[in-house]
Amino acid sequence: MPSEIINECGKFLIREGLTIAFAESATAGRVCSDFALAEDAGKFLKGGLVCYDACIKQDLLLVPEELIQRYTPESEEVTEAAATGLQKLIPADIHVAVTGLISPRANATLEKPVGTVFIHGVKDQKMFSERCLFKGDKEAILIQTVERVAGLILERLFFLY
Repeated sequence: MPSEIINECGKFLIREGLTIAFAESATAGRVCSDFALAEDAGKFLKGGLVCYDACIKQDLLLVPEELIQRYTPESEEVTEAAATGLQKLIPADIHVAVTGLISPRANATLEKPVGTVFIHGVKDQKMFSERCLFKGDKEAILIQTVERVAGLILERLFFLY
């Protein structure tokens, strides 16, 4: 069962006649999956791409290797490029990319610890993004990320009109 905020976001997208697509790295399809559980998801959800490995970001989303090398696959810059690349793959009104550090791994640093998540969205060439720091185990971070994606869409789209 989807959370209340995901249902609210789905209703908003349907009411506004908007469609959405996701490119997910750290969340590995969880955002798209949870949005698919919303009522009438077929009216707003176009699909998603899991780009867990950096080569998928490069090959399918056309994220420049230089960005990945310079900033890491989990960065604001790479997330923005992934959202932009997704526009070429899946026709939708809104394109959202998510990257981050959900579990301990080599790319975690003091400046970018585990729980750091980057969300970047594009609608009508207008962009919205957020860097988040979530606490908890992997499942808790995933849930917080999915809910923040829905919240960010609701918050930012009202200001884009």
